Amino acid sequence: MKKLALILLVVFAVCLPAQELDPSKLLHPGTDSWPTYNGDYSGRRYSPLTQINQSNVSSLALAWAFQMRSQGSISSMPLVVNGIMYATLPDQVFAIDARTGREIWHFQRPSHGGGNRGVAMYKDRLIFTTPDAHVICIDARNGKQLWEIEIADPAFKGFASMAPLVIRDHVLVAGSGDAADLPGFLESLDPMTGKVQWRWNSEPKPGEPGSETWPQDSDVMSRGGGMMWVTGTYDPELNLTYWGTGNPHPVESGEPRPGANLYTCSIVALNPDTGKMAWYFQASPHDTHDWDTNMTPVLFDANFEGKPRKLLAQAAKQGLFFVLDRTNGKALVSAPFAEANWYSGWDERGQPIPRPETEPKLDGVLVRYGQTNWNAPSFDPQTGLFYINERDNIGVFYLTMPGKKAEGWAGRDFGVVSTSFLKAIDYQTGKIKWSRENSGRGGFTGILTTAGHLLFTADSSGNLLALDPATGKTLWHTYPGAVMGSAPMTYELDGRQYVVMPVSDVIFAFALPAR
Repeated sequence: MKKLALILLVVFAVCLPAQELDPSKLLHPGTDSWPTYNGDYSGRRYSPLTQINQSNVSSLALAWAFQMRSQGSISSMPLVVNGIMYATLPDQVFAIDARTGREIWHFQRPSHGGGNRGVAMYKDRLIFTTPDAHVICIDARNGKQLWEIEIADPAFKGFASMAPLVIRDHVLVAGSGDAADLPGFLESLDPMTGKVQWRWNSEPKPGEPGSETWPQDSDVMSRGGGMMWVTGTYDPELNLTYWGTGNPHPVESGEPRPGANLYTCSIVALNPDTGKMAWYFQASPHDTHDWDTNMTPVLFDANFEGKPRKLLAQAAKQGLFFVLDRTNGKALVSAPFAEANWYSGWDERGQPIPRPETEPKLDGVLVRYGQTNWNAPSFDPQTGLFYINERDNIGVFYLTMPGKKAEGWAGRDFGVVSTSFLKAIDYQTGKIKWSRENSGRGGFTGILTTAGHLLFTADSSGNLLALDPATGKTLWHTYPGAVMGSAPMTYELDGRQYVVMPVSDVIFAFALPAR
């Protein structure tokens, strides 16, 4: 028995190096893998797989399910590399057989609550952030911890939830803060040691470009805001990585910080080797409504006004849709995806001009706006449509801490009317091509499109859906008993395509019936 055990150990050890991620998998939409948070660097969440398509999707059936043993809902995106799925809960990582749903190993540390959106993979290492603002690296072969660092002080309510982004030998991570006035930043870490390679601050220091958009007679510029908490995207040809930044602090109070407050509520393009900013676009200047711009900057190459362009599209939390030239940040389309009364038009850069009369007040102010959140959009190159789940909102915004000394959360907002929709946006015009109303107040589930002419998502009643991406027509649905809080993903192994949908604390994998 000892000899057999030794043989099995040797065989297992020989097989382990196969778990190393081939970096080329990150450059193109995967077929046998889903190697990073958005599937590839573009953020399109579009798969070239066609085995499951409009002609057979009605036969989709459950292939396997994996219980995550959580007290809450999964908000992370699994990875699939070399037939192994890596799925997370806060402070936990599971390795799962992607063909059967069988658990292989499980990493767990003492829980600190909070959320987690997934892991990143570098060679044979998995790297993830924790609710107490740590970054942890573990061995993908066995789940053993290799290193751990702290990126923000949890004593000041710092936390981290984003899935890191690996670009060559850089691991990009960011910490966040809630009630405390913490400054936003993005750091590049050495994947072998966790050592900081560079740091980009979303709030400039006095005298730096952008500092003129903050008051010069106070320390508010250094005290907080601009946190990044959704994974960015990357263009390897331009060698630029794109990120959305959070809202300024104090939250919902603009009096202590007159000015545009760069680089909060912005899309920024950074060099991943140095952290140097190439350009920015501010989607919500001088934000006073907690409308951060962290939503995924989606990259695609397509014709615009008859010419091929390198484009970036984002549907932001304040109800506006933008298409930018990602080489320079120039706005090509600026348009609302829902009715709004908080802005009066566009400036010369295509940025919205806020209406001061809609800022929060002591006795409240009624604001109409659209809203997305961190859950993933998708762009389908076959239809030329950009898909979002969003809410059309009417809410009352109150100022709770007036004056120039306000800090932290200085306002509150309360919804009056909220209707959820799945919307398809024409990227060339910003106009809504079709819209599908969801029941209830939900609407922040992620989206996947495929070359099989399918759109996978869920509605706010808990139905998992496959739709025609050209029209929104329902082609397949099932009810697993809870609402999906993450996004669908897909991969193909041994000639069988799987569509994975995390629901509550269970990962469901669907496939066509085996022949």
